This record gives sequence, C-alpha cells and structure tokens, in this order.
Amino acid sequence: MSSLQYIFNYVFGSLTFLIFVVTFYYVWQAIYSNPNELLNGYTMQQMVWYLTITEVIYVSTKASKLCKDVNLDVKSGNITYNLNKPYSYISFTLFKQLGKSIIQLLIYMLIALVVVSILLGKIPEISFVQLLLVFVTCLLAQIITSLLIIFIGLVSFYMGDSTPLYWLYSKFLILVGVIFPIEFFPEAIQKVLIYTPIYVTAYGPAKLFVDFSFDGFINIFLAQIVYIFIAYGLCAALYNSGAKRLNVNGG
Repeated sequence: MSSLQYIFNYVFGSLTFLIFVVTFYYVWQAIYSNPNELLNGYTMQQMVWYLTITEVIYVSTKASKLCKDVNLDVKSGNITYNLNKPYSYISFTLFKQLGKSIIQLLIYMLIALVVVSILLGKIPEISFVQLLLVFVTCLLAQIITSLLIIFIGLVSFYMGDSTPLYWLYSKFLILVGVIFPIEFFPEAIQKVLIYTPIYVTAYGPAKLFVDFSFDGFINIFLAQIVYIFIAYGLCAALYNSGAKRLNVNGG
C-alpha cells in the first residue's frame, strides 16, 4: 500500500530502464545483418525480448537498496532489536522488499511490452496463459534474488561491509544472464551455469518468454522452488550464526 502511494515515481523512474532497452535494441539491430538469422539459436527479436525481460527482473528488484539496508542494519546494530521479537528478520525483510518490487515488476513489465512491441513492430508471440506463467517465474526470480541479496548483506556480521561482494555478484549477473543468454558461452561453461542462480533468476524466465514450452516451465519452476528453500536456509543459518556472535561479543 505504501508503494502504491508513489506509483508515479516508479513510472518516471522507468526512463533509465527504457534508455537501456532502446540502446541495446539498436546494438542488436546493428549486429544482426538479417533480423531472421539465428545467432546461437536466437533471432534479433528474441534477443531484444530476452534482454528486456532480464532487465525488467533486474531493475525492478532494486537489489542495491536491499543490500544497503541489510548491511546498515548489521553495521549500525539495529538488527539487535529484532533478536527478541516474535518474527523472523529474514521473512520480514523479504516480504517488505516484495511489497516494493512486485509493484515495480508489474509497471516495468507493462511498459516493456508496449515499448518493445512498438520498436519491433509486432506484439510478442505468446498467449495470455503463457504470459501469466512467465510472470510467475519472474516473481519467483525476484524472491530468489532478494534472498541471495539478504544473504550477502548478512555477511556483514563477519566482514564489516559486504558491499564489495554485492558489486561482484551484480556485475557477474549482468554479464552472464542479463545481457547474454547462457547459449552464448562455451558448452563447458553452459553446463556449469545451469546450476547457478543465473539459471533461475535471469535466464530461465527470459528463455520461457522468447521460446515457451510447458516442459521448460516445469523445469524452471521446480528449480526455482528448490533454490528458494536453499537460499532461505542459507540466510537463516548465517543470521543465527551472526546473532550468536553478537551475543557472545556483548553486541
């Protein structure tokens, strides 16, 4: 409800997102001599849509703000006020984040569908049901990304400032997942990347959008569910360990 009070801020904030998408539209247009030719299995239209969907997920998550908030909670000591409260700090932080990012995901998705359809001169070849299923994977991708960022923020328990870790993670995600699909890398690297968060937070949802299949949806959906449990478990383990460390040090 709080996020909806500032919905026009999100709309105007989408200008940076649009500049990114339009810029890369012309980049891929220059790379492809023929829009219908295949480059690593992708046509120009598919590459533009792939980049658009991954960028929608990446931008709408606002991961840098989340990492900064968690990092600040640990460094300032504010997190100690949650130690004796009857709720989970991880769940509270996750759902507070989702309250913001889901609104942004909807706005950016709608803007992307309109703008990119105009640029390409055609609407995406995907049914309404398929689009809903893709949106579900985008939402799960946001949950996984948020949990991973919370984990990185909680590393501040041990290293003081986890910002460098977030910087490395975000740049790796942009290069391997947001800008380029997994198919653009050597086969040996592809076999590794499908087991990394790249597959469930960027590549999977975007791949479904440009080349939807129900088998692909089931595979990505199940992988995302597994990743959510793993990521939440890692966050809980790190939080509990860090909380004990605070108690021992008298923090």
